[in-house]
Amino acid sequence: MRNRLRTLRAERRWSQADLADRCQVSRQTINAIETERYDPGLPLAFTLAGIFELTIEEIFFPDRADRADHADRPDGPAASGTRR
Repeated sequence: MRNRLRTLRAERRWSQADLADRCQVSRQTINAIETERYDPGLPLAFTLAGIFELTIEEIFFPDRADRADHADRPDGPAASGTRR
């Protein structure tokens, strides 16, 4: 999954630690999301959307490979994050 997190954070001149504090997660979690090594679960995605006053879809979006990989699968709940 792709995201605009680094750009949104930089526009506000926040460090990764600043955003992590606002989300109550570690700086390493923010780094992993920004570098697309970790997809956040819904609770964290909603928290990030609230902080930036955007919808989840305005921050996170599938890349083309993700759409192809998941085209045949039924949608299921995403309760927690996913390592990539």
